[in-house]
Order: sequence, then C-alpha cells, then structure tokens
Amino acid sequence: MGKNIVVLSGSPRQNGTTDVLAAALTEGAEAAGNAVACFRTADLTIGACLGCGQCFKNTGICVQKDGMLPILEKLREADVLVLASPVYFFGFTAQLKCVIDRTYALLKEGTHIKRAALLVTCGGSTDAAAASVLSTFRQIAGYQGWEEAGTVVVPGLHRRADIEGREELEQARKLGAGL
Repeated sequence: MGKNIVVLSGSPRQNGTTDVLAAALTEGAEAAGNAVACFRTADLTIGACLGCGQCFKNTGICVQKDGMLPILEKLREADVLVLASPVYFFGFTAQLKCVIDRTYALLKEGTHIKRAALLVTCGGSTDAAAASVLSTFRQIAGYQGWEEAGTVVVPGLHRRADIEGREELEQARKLGAGL
C-alpha cells in the first residue's frame, strides 16, 4: 500500500530549479504507488506564527484562517514529509520557513509522519553552500522523531537550464520511489 507524501516547495520562482527537482521526486513517488500532495508555499497567503498558543488550546486548530489550513489537513494524514528549498542567505526561504513554523499547530496532537526528506538547490559551487539548511532539517527531524529518508543537494545552479540533465534529478526520482 502506498504512502501519503506531502511535498512543501519553498521556491518563490515558479518552475525554477527547486520545482523541477520536486517534480522529479514526485514522479518517482507516484510511479511507486504513493499519493503525493505538493504545495508551492510561495503561491499561498500564509501568515507567520503568532505564538499565541491557541492551537494547543484548540486541539491543533490555528486561529489564522489562511493558506496553511489545507497544508495542515494533508500533514495530519501524511506518512512522509518532503521539504524542498533553494538556499537563501544560508537557510530555507522565508516562504518555507513560515510554513515550518506554522506546523507548531500539529505538535500537541502529533502526526503520522515517520520519515522526512530534503531537496535543496543552491548557487554555490559545492554542497557546503547548503550546510545550514541540512543542519536545520536534521534538527527538525530529530526533534519530531522522523527518520531521515534522504537528501538531494544540487549545487551550481544559477538559472533553470542549469538543472536539466543533472544526475541529481535521477537521485530525486529514486528517493521518491523509495519513500
């Protein structure tokens, strides 16, 4: 039986390198019989966490009624979470970080998520450019008790054409198939 996978793509550039990488993972995951829900966080209106704590008083219901609601619904059903982001100033994009912060609403009731994966694109010429993103991902996964399913880092990207034909696309497909 297939898994429920949620992909959160944090790139503000529609159809950019991060979206191409996320699409490769999705292709592999769906070909293996998994159900994938993909959200482009930059396309949604999502407010920052208010830190009000109402979600803990309201069993995971956030007081903000915005684009985060369908994400929270899918995360409640998810077995696997995939975070996809370009590196912006050594971290996740603001669009993705905002969504990550808002998953606080799920901490009290928990989720079914057992595994998490990370897809990273960056302009730096080596994987070292993604070190902070990898560290943050691993800290989040450890805190949540998620098994790290895998990471794919694609360095040296400055325009969309730079990702075409890269071996990392096949790595993402294989990662998706193995989720």
